[in-house]
Amino acid sequence: MIVQGRDRKREVALTRDLRRDLRRGHPWVFSDAVALQGVEAGEIVTLVGKDKRPIGRGYADPDGPLALRMCTLDAKERVDDAWAERRLATAIALRQRLFANDHSQTTGYRLVNGEGDGLPGLVIDRYDEVLVVKTDGPIAERFWDVDGLAPWLVAKTGARAVYGRSRARGGPEGRALVGDAPGVVRFLEAGIPFTADVVQGQKTGFFFDQRENRLRVGGLARGRRVLNAFGYTGGFSVHAGVGGAAHVTTLDIAGPAIAAADANWRGAGLDPDKHVGVTADAFELLEGSDERWDLIVLDPPAFAPSKKALPQALAAYRRLVAAGCRVASADAFLVVASCSAHVRALDLQGAIEEGVGDAKRRATMLHQASQPPDHPWPLACPELSYLKAFFLRLD
Repeated sequence: MIVQGRDRKREVALTRDLRRDLRRGHPWVFSDAVALQGVEAGEIVTLVGKDKRPIGRGYADPDGPLALRMCTLDAKERVDDAWAERRLATAIALRQRLFANDHSQTTGYRLVNGEGDGLPGLVIDRYDEVLVVKTDGPIAERFWDVDGLAPWLVAKTGARAVYGRSRARGGPEGRALVGDAPGVVRFLEAGIPFTADVVQGQKTGFFFDQRENRLRVGGLARGRRVLNAFGYTGGFSVHAGVGGAAHVTTLDIAGPAIAAADANWRGAGLDPDKHVGVTADAFELLEGSDERWDLIVLDPPAFAPSKKALPQALAAYRRLVAAGCRVASADAFLVVASCSAHVRALDLQGAIEEGVGDAKRRATMLHQASQPPDHPWPLACPELSYLKAFFLRLD
C-alpha cells in the first residue's frame, strides 16, 4: 500500500469561487474556502463548486489552515496506489532525464518534490543509494503509507536503503523503512564528494535546492577570499575551494555543522590550510569584524515563517546585507539567498538595495536565480517558488 487515506466517496463544497485557480493548477484549498464538516483527517474527498459541479479530488485536513490538498482534477479518478505509482513513475522519469548527462557526476538530488510533482505532501531526496522520504506534517502521514512506499521505491530505483523523516511535532524524528538507519551518507555533486547526516541533519540532511547556485559561486571564486555565512555543512565553501578560492571561511552558529564543513572540505581533497571554520553568530561576526572578503555568501535560514513576520524578516535581510557589504572588499561579489516562501523576490531585492545603501556601497545585479528543475513547482502557485538568490558585484 502507498496511499492509506480513506475514501468514503464524500463530496465537499467550496464556499468561495476558486474553480478557475484550481483548474489552472493551484494545489491547495484553505480552510476559509471549503466546508469539511464530518470529514476525517487524511480522508480522500471529491471537491465540488458552489454550483455542485465537480472540480477534482484531494485529501483533507479539517482542523488545519490548509484544508484540502488536491490530488487530481479528474473527479472520476481514484486516488489510490495506481494513481500514486503513475505520478511517482513520472517524477522518477523526469529526474532521469534531468541528470541523464550527469548521472555519474551528480548522485544527490530531489527525486520527488511534493505538489510540484503532483504528489502533495511528499518529498523524497536521493543520496546515491539511500533515499530519504519526508512527509509534510501529520495529515500527510495519515494519507501516505511510507512503509508501503519504501519497498516500491527500492524496486524502481535500485536504492539499498530508505529512511523516513517527518515534520510532525511530538512524534519520532525519523526511522529506517528499508535497511538500517543510514546516518552519514556519501554522494556526488558535479563530481565533488559530499557527506550528509540524513538522520540528524537539517531538512533531509543537505540543501539540494542550492546546487546550481553553488556551482555559480565556484565559478566566481578563483583567487578570492570567500566568506560563507550561515554555511551549514560547507556546500558553498567546498565549491568555492574547488573553483580555486585563495581562502575560504565557513561561518555557522552550530559547532557540528562546522565540523561537517571541515570534513567535506577534506573529503574533496582540498588544502586544509585554505579553509577555516568559525562557530559564531553571523550578525555579530559581520558587524564586529575588521576582515575583508572578496566573495561573500549570505544564505540564512528562513526569516519569515509566516506572512505576519514579513516586515521583521525584510528588516533582518536589510541589516544582514549592510553588514555583509561592510566586510566586502572593493569589487567584491555578494550572494544573498532567501528560502522564505513568504518573501517575494521583488521584496527581497528591495531589502538588498536598502542594505547596500545603508553600507554606502553601490551594486550591480549579475544574476537572479530560483530553485533548480529537480524542485519543480506549479505555475499557479508562486508560493512554492520559495528560493530566491541574487548575485551582485559591489563597487
